Amino acid sequence: MGFSFSSIRYGYLRITFLLLLSYILFSVIATPVDSSVLKPKTEHDGCSALKHFHDYQSKCAYLKTIDPCASQGFVDYLSLLYCNFEKFPLLGQSLLFLWLLALFYVLGHTASEYFCSSLESLSKLLNLSPTVAGVTLLSLGNGAPDLFASLVSFMGEDSKGTYDVGLNTVVGGSSFVTCVVVGIISIALRSRGVRIERSAFIRDVCFFCAAIGSLGLILVYGKINLWGALGFCSLYAVYVAFVYLSWRFGGEGGEFDLESVHKRVSLSEPILQREDVDEEHRSNVADDDHQRHYYWKLVVWVMTLPIYLPRRLTIPVVSEAKWSKPLAVTSVTLAPVLLSFLWNWKCSPTSFEAVIVYLTGCLVGIVLGLTALATTKKSNPPKKWLLPWLAGGFVMSMTWSYISAQELVALLTSLGYIFGVSPSILGLTVLAWGNSIGDLITNVTMALHDGDEGAQVAVSGCYAGPIFNTLFALGISLVGCAWEVYPLSIVIKTDPRLLESLGFLVVGLVWSFLVLFSNRMRLGGVMGVGLLVIYLASLSIRILQTVGDSY
Repeated sequence: MGFSFSSIRYGYLRITFLLLLSYILFSVIATPVDSSVLKPKTEHDGCSALKHFHDYQSKCAYLKTIDPCASQGFVDYLSLLYCNFEKFPLLGQSLLFLWLLALFYVLGHTASEYFCSSLESLSKLLNLSPTVAGVTLLSLGNGAPDLFASLVSFMGEDSKGTYDVGLNTVVGGSSFVTCVVVGIISIALRSRGVRIERSAFIRDVCFFCAAIGSLGLILVYGKINLWGALGFCSLYAVYVAFVYLSWRFGGEGGEFDLESVHKRVSLSEPILQREDVDEEHRSNVADDDHQRHYYWKLVVWVMTLPIYLPRRLTIPVVSEAKWSKPLAVTSVTLAPVLLSFLWNWKCSPTSFEAVIVYLTGCLVGIVLGLTALATTKKSNPPKKWLLPWLAGGFVMSMTWSYISAQELVALLTSLGYIFGVSPSILGLTVLAWGNSIGDLITNVTMALHDGDEGAQVAVSGCYAGPIFNTLFALGISLVGCAWEVYPLSIVIKTDPRLLESLGFLVVGLVWSFLVLFSNRMRLGGVMGVGLLVIYLASLSIRILQTVGDSY
């Protein structure tokens, strides 16, 4: 991925693209909130009364008298369980957990396979510098699940206080990555004596501490207006500028290849279909093993087809390896139809406005499909007018990521009511872990197999990612909420225990700082074990507190 500073045209194009990227994330996804006060549900809330009913039939009857308890998604999971699985409760709960795993897979795979691919191609087309691409597009790609989960938790007229899920997901994911992932990397590399670049580590830790401190002040103060939210979000722009200047004038970091990082072992391939066997090993496998492997792949393909095909038919893909003219024409035809459906999904399908939107979506889809049919070749993807194709793939992959995050937050909220667990603890654990699996696989693999440089990039990514999630993902959610109630402030009444989790996060950063400096910036087992202990202590205290609240 090259870069050039001699062309003014490319310079303007870079800036325009980065501004447009932020605008799309804010304006396309954000939907109005219905109150200037974001407050969690209380004991008097209708959904909390479910715990007073002891059988599925009475719970089903009660749910029919109130609004949906988790209305972000397309499915009312509580009504689905209590009204359809009265005789088979274990089966219903098992299906919900399987659907939870499927949603994690769809969210991670969409972000990695489609979202990151579009970002890589856009960065090449716009000739972004490696450093700018690394701290913007790479962070956006890796942090996409957290970004969309945060947006869903804060945005929407029926969010009903699920903002605590978003807050705990960001904090839980940051703790997991900076403690567990960095800890595992440190333990795995303890015998190699790998040194971390001092200036980069100090920069990342200081900016992350500033991000945590800013978030803590917001939680303590209890409210924030539009200007405060913009200031909080803009701290990430300061971080990006500082990284760029350090690399440009200080010679820090060297080349940072977005595409090479994305091609590491990650969610870029379907989890259940990943092939880790090289060609030499394949030649030695017996024929019966080949046959069993073929049948297993066929079964997995059939299982994943229902969640693969809808995305493939609506997300334009123009890469050389995956180009298919029939699928490309189909995707640009069906994409506007899907967007019109999402626009109208809460409206009556027979209303005049809905009919107009559906007709417009179908008309635009037909025009785009015929244009693609006439201007593309069967043998290779288009070379001209590539930007509209990439922009379409970016918007549709973002749309599918947001749909997946909607369902994920709605399902986690519903599971909280079903099992009597606070949605915030589910965000701190289940959602944070699910969104961080990609970071764990990618960063650990890079550190183990790419030498000292790979270890440096992996450790830097373990701090750059949480900085992005805290300042940009959470910041743009706060901006969206504050925008809707401007000039009023949004009031955030949060669980004080979230401040405890932030405190443990700071303790982990301080521990890493002290141990690394005392060990001359070498990764070691002491640092790794300490980080794991800090994370387990923080998690155990939160779980014990949650269990204590239920009695």
